[in-house]
Amino acid sequence: MQVKKAVIPAAGMGTRFLPVTKSMPKEMLPLVDTPAIHFVVKEAVDAGIDDIIIITGRGKRSIENYFDESPELELFLKKKGKPEILDFIAEITNMVNVHYIRQKEPCGLPNAILQAEKHVGDEPFAVLLGDDIIKSDKPCIEQLIEVFTKVKSSVLAVQEVPLEKISRYGSIDGTKVQPNNISENILYKVQDIVEKPRPEDAPSLIASIGRYVFTPEIFDCIHQTKPGVNNELQIADSIRLLMKNQEMYASEFHGHRYDIGDKLGYLEAVIDYALEKTDLSKDLKKFLKTRC
Repeated sequence: MQVKKAVIPAAGMGTRFLPVTKSMPKEMLPLVDTPAIHFVVKEAVDAGIDDIIIITGRGKRSIENYFDESPELELFLKKKGKPEILDFIAEITNMVNVHYIRQKEPCGLPNAILQAEKHVGDEPFAVLLGDDIIKSDKPCIEQLIEVFTKVKSSVLAVQEVPLEKISRYGSIDGTKVQPNNISENILYKVQDIVEKPRPEDAPSLIASIGRYVFTPEIFDCIHQTKPGVNNELQIADSIRLLMKNQEMYASEFHGHRYDIGDKLGYLEAVIDYALEKTDLSKDLKKFLKTRC
């Protein structure tokens, strides 16, 4: 029941960041000088996952190039005497085994996950969405895996969100696990999940965010899932089917989450990561003070 595989859906159109995403994947939008997908892959690697499947689509070749070798660049850096940068480039290439599966057209998260069915087989696996960058001492997905190894059931990452934002998420109806001898995180046993509810219809403000650990039975449920909200396949509907035959848990996590699928969230992440860089932080703080 070890979780050694991860699926990272990266086939979306990135319409909220048009026009820039007309010519580059949203997953390659940089947090200062490092693309967002790098942080997602690194989270999985730091959690002990050694087999990653990235679901791509048309116009996403730059993602593959990023994790591939670049002999010309490496030779250039070597000639220029830049060993630190050269080592970092090599580290990216050797980070993990990455496999790519192309989704012919983006039609909902469940369909993207389904593309990895043959590769995953009958093993449990993690799903990490690129819109969520989570900064934490212990990787968020590792926190979920620890819960999974004890409950032997699928686990969702959740956090409380403001009422006005709950319509962006899946809202869970669950009860806290008491006593919680499973995890140091707040843990819920899920009775239901409602995708993108109106604020007045939400069962709670506890929202499912882009980290999951699934048992392989989720694939059968995805095959049975019908279009839901916005006439798209919704992962919440697949989860509801899974709950008919399996307990479902939701775990809060320790860490700070940036929703970089949102323009403001993206800017917050860029600024925070820039403030951590010693060569930028001092001048950036001065600049920000002149604007605040």
